[in-house]
Amino acid sequence: MNVDTGPLTVPKFSALKRAGRKIAMVTAYDFPSAALADLAGVDGILVGDSVGMVVQGKSTTLPVTLDQMIYHAEMVCRAVRRALVVVDMPFMSYQTGVRDALINAGRILKETGAQAVKLEGGREQAELIAALVQAGIPVLAHLGLRPQAVRAVGGYRVERDRERLLADAEAVERAGAFAVILECIPVDIAAEITASVEIPTIGIGAGPRCDGQILVFHDLLGYAAGGRKPKHAKQYANLGEIINQALRQYIQEVQEGKFPGPEHSFS
Repeated sequence: MNVDTGPLTVPKFSALKRAGRKIAMVTAYDFPSAALADLAGVDGILVGDSVGMVVQGKSTTLPVTLDQMIYHAEMVCRAVRRALVVVDMPFMSYQTGVRDALINAGRILKETGAQAVKLEGGREQAELIAALVQAGIPVLAHLGLRPQAVRAVGGYRVERDRERLLADAEAVERAGAFAVILECIPVDIAAEITASVEIPTIGIGAGPRCDGQILVFHDLLGYAAGGRKPKHAKQYANLGEIINQALRQYIQEVQEGKFPGPEHSFS
């Protein structure tokens, strides 16, 4: 199978691990960001419930609603031509049972055009993952630090329970997840999980030995409010500074009467 030909489907995405090629993913929440990411050649775009913190300015992902996720995902899908688009199922859109999860995940795929959904949890979500997959809804699993469980665990912490993580990874693979995100997990444990499962592992704060990596768009580009720089993120540009300088120049030119000039005016 040539995994690089045409739009990436779920089977093509999963085949990247067997092909030995590292997978590059980013988050995106709107049309221009998704278009830029897709044009650059990313393999996957996650429309994350991190939109609550990154775009909406909230302290957690918990307030994000299903309708908001669909709104952002529809914009992203309209921009993408090649990348696999996955949409987060927000807090309480699947925790209330299989029936609710099927209805809500179905809405996401029907109303956005995305190829898959993502949900947090391991063994406790295996039955739910299996039901979604059986219904024809591909699932990206998520282990390690789980932002939707922030209230239960008392904050954002590195997950170090090796036995639990290995068992959870085996459970989500057996349930039919096509890949799994490993968030904020020690390097050696993430490497062991990657070697133990046949599905791709996508790391974020889980070291270099995962099958792929994902970063938040705003962290990668230095576009986060307040100069936020998570330990696991590498900043490849400083758009925040560039934007600030451009806005300051605009303000100065308006105040000094330099903008608009003749070339920006109509006669």
